[in-house]
Amino acid sequence: MAVIDVAKFEHFFRVAASLDVDREDVRRYEEFVNEKIADFLIRAQAIARANVRDLIEPQDLPVTKGIAICEHEFDHIDREIGMRALLADLLVKPPNIDYTDETERRLPSIAGGLSVALARSFPILDPNVKNPQQTQWDRARRLFALLV
Repeated sequence: MAVIDVAKFEHFFRVAASLDVDREDVRRYEEFVNEKIADFLIRAQAIARANVRDLIEPQDLPVTKGIAICEHEFDHIDREIGMRALLADLLVKPPNIDYTDETERRLPSIAGGLSVALARSFPILDPNVKNPQQTQWDRARRLFALLV
């Protein structure tokens, strides 16, 4: 796993949702992003198999309207911060899941969309939060487990 650039991580959360995060949040973030990308790929694998394919294509990825909007917003934020390459290095490929190169190139963007959605979920879950603590991270993970 790549070592995340903490300054970019902190800057991203400030821009995306006016949150102050710190080094302790990095581990939680890495676990969250990899868990959700694995969930996306497991669902995409089922879609590919239903279409009689062994390899996951980009159209198999179950991107919802909300995640697609957050992906677009991530693109704008990423122009300032440059997190896409960091996310590409951070993502861990789940075992026994095969996908095309085109799908692999799409994953950092989806991870970015998930990151925007995550950052913006904290103030929804707790309107007074400025620096998410373990309780807020746990709530966000439970919420995303229901939706993604």
